[in-house]
Amino acid sequence: MIRKLIFILSICICSTATAQKPQKLGYIDMDYILKNVPEYTEAEARLQTKVAGWQQKLDALSKEIEAMKIDLSNEKALLTKDLIAEREEDIAIRELDFKNLQASYFGPNGDLYILRKQMVQPVQDQIYTAVQEIAKLKQYDFIVDKTSELIMLFANDKYDVSELVLNRIVKGRKSVEIEERKIQRQEEQSKAKERAKTKAEIRQANNEALREKIKKQNEERALKRKQAIEAAAAKRKQRLEEIEKRKKERENSTKKEDN
Repeated sequence: MIRKLIFILSICICSTATAQKPQKLGYIDMDYILKNVPEYTEAEARLQTKVAGWQQKLDALSKEIEAMKIDLSNEKALLTKDLIAEREEDIAIRELDFKNLQASYFGPNGDLYILRKQMVQPVQDQIYTAVQEIAKLKQYDFIVDKTSELIMLFANDKYDVSELVLNRIVKGRKSVEIEERKIQRQEEQSKAKERAKTKAEIRQANNEALREKIKKQNEERALKRKQAIEAAAAKRKQRLEEIEKRKKERENSTKKEDN
């Protein structure tokens, strides 16, 4: 209530201070905007899934506590005072566990509050930014939330800028998507260049390896040819030496016979 009074008082003061200039006031329907922002509906769906899981755990623990109470009620006449006190203590402990778990999920600073803030805050930031931009562009002095604590007894539709906010968010999302696609294309082009470079390097490495292999094979064949030529030359020389030796032996034999 105090917040409402302060807000209304602020508007009245500003209006009085600038009486010569009419104040331009607009409003938004936050519920309408949120329902039409896909990020919000998706976040809410994920959040509700989480909440359903937490509620199942709480329901299971609640049923367990109820069963313990029923068992104690049915068996109380057969139990000693010490056993009854022990069973009641067990129930009290489980009830405390239930309260602590419930607080951790749904308390003021529980998981629900933290997750909702994490999931919804980015969307609220988009809306806030869009409202700021529209206020500056259209020169609004005030833009209020129709669904807030401020009581609006009458609202003329022509001052409703909810669609402008939605369009601004959509435009911003498209800009982000275009930029993301641009970055993605650049990354893909970079990867393609890297792959092409890698393929070229592989081809070059393969060609170099092939050239080295051919060079080695040519060197081996040249060496074999050289060795074959040298072996053939050595063999011819050996034959010539043998022929020369036999020739000399025959000449020596002839001289001996003549004598």
